Amino acid sequence: MQSRKQFLSYTQQMDKLVNEKNLVIADRDYAEAILKQISYFALISGYKKLFMNPTTWKYKDDTTFKEIVALYKFDENLRGLFLKYLLQIEQAMRSMLSYYFTQKHGDLQSTYLTPANYDQSLRKKQALTNLITVLQSLTLKSTDYPYITHQRINYNNVPLWVLVKVLTFGNISKMYQCFTQDLQAKISKNYTNVNEKELVQYLKVLTKYRNVCAHSDRLFSFITKDDIPDTVLHAKLGIARRGNQYVYGKNDLFSVVIALRYLLRREDFIEFKRMLGKSIDRFITQTTHITYLDLLHEMGFPSNWTKISSFKI
Repeated sequence: MQSRKQFLSYTQQMDKLVNEKNLVIADRDYAEAILKQISYFALISGYKKLFMNPTTWKYKDDTTFKEIVALYKFDENLRGLFLKYLLQIEQAMRSMLSYYFTQKHGDLQSTYLTPANYDQSLRKKQALTNLITVLQSLTLKSTDYPYITHQRINYNNVPLWVLVKVLTFGNISKMYQCFTQDLQAKISKNYTNVNEKELVQYLKVLTKYRNVCAHSDRLFSFITKDDIPDTVLHAKLGIARRGNQYVYGKNDLFSVVIALRYLLRREDFIEFKRMLGKSIDRFITQTTHITYLDLLHEMGFPSNWTKISSFKI
């Protein structure tokens, strides 16, 4: 077992980076200010890998502190960009979940609290139990949301189109998974060439990435245990396989790009892709130790990723 990490002052942290790890710190006042703002663990431990010599586990010669900060800022910008468009999908799912469920079952809160109105298969039993518990808690207990309190006090009923506003993306994903097949189909048909099962997969992955963005975790190299379905885009981009599995675009950041291609309006996706490409290009100009292809590989992007909007889906 390794010895535990000891507390280090900001000066000691910088001394360690320079003397033990071969990092160049040209402006120690700037570096200390950044360490105070971000923390050593979040910045150095989170973003050092691409700058390290894998043999010595020291920084590659002439690697600067500012390059690590640039990678952190790049990832920060990525989180803001991806979150913006993930929230669009989240809002669309909120709207459609409440619309189609209420169209079929009515607007009484008892309808979405009744397990019989969902998929009753055994494999969904625990997920459904958990979902109903969450919905009951939001509906029946005190809340900070005035529109829910208003509905409860004045009408003794919180319609789903009101309640859905406070559901998390995870709640929304679980609710869609628990819907009956006919309701799932009505929603998935709003997306080009996406069936009910595929939409379940997309939502599982997008929920994980939405949480990464919201909690300020490292995004660009994040990998999930869930994956999106194989698509025609994987084939048209010529993504290599390892066995039966595509090496890019299944459970990495590029899988989110593929999901956005299917779930966003085309004009929104084009704007997203433009901003993404611009952000990548800007970062590459700020480092001499990470190549464009190295960065794409770490993000799970094929080298021809920009062609994703050229193909029909």
